[in-house]
Amino acid sequence: MRVVVQRVKSASVSIVEQKYYQEIGKGLLILLGIKNEDNEEDVNFIADKCSNLRIFSRRDAFADDVDDKMNISIKDVDGEVLIISQFTLYGETTKGNRPNFTEAAKPDHAIPLYEKFISRVKSNLGEDKVKAGIFGAMMDIQLVNYGPVTVLIESNK
Repeated sequence: MRVVVQRVKSASVSIVEQKYYQEIGKGLLILLGIKNEDNEEDVNFIADKCSNLRIFSRRDAFADDVDDKMNISIKDVDGEVLIISQFTLYGETTKGNRPNFTEAAKPDHAIPLYEKFISRVKSNLGEDKVKAGIFGAMMDIQLVNYGPVTVLIESNK
């Protein structure tokens, strides 16, 4: 399992055909890639890592604190999370110029893990703090990356 975590001032996802729109304020945009070998252990590891990742500074939580060291988590800043499925994180490009996605899990394997990931993050942070895109949909994502801060995390396989 692989995620790209971006610290954001705001982020949104829209799917015009389905009249679907979700947005968050300060928090994390998580792009989630699931591969064939991933399981619930990977889900829990990555979800817990994202929920506890210390990439905010005390300044983000307390306006009068000038300590700008990244040492507090999304929980400490009362932030939100937007989770987007992103199979292209497993695009292999070593041969040729067209990405090969054979490592990316097929929907029958990936959807249950995607849903478990969302559920685990909601369990960690609170139901109202987590929003998500729709698996497999063509989505428009907008974000204001804050920092910029972008982190890649992979499960221990």
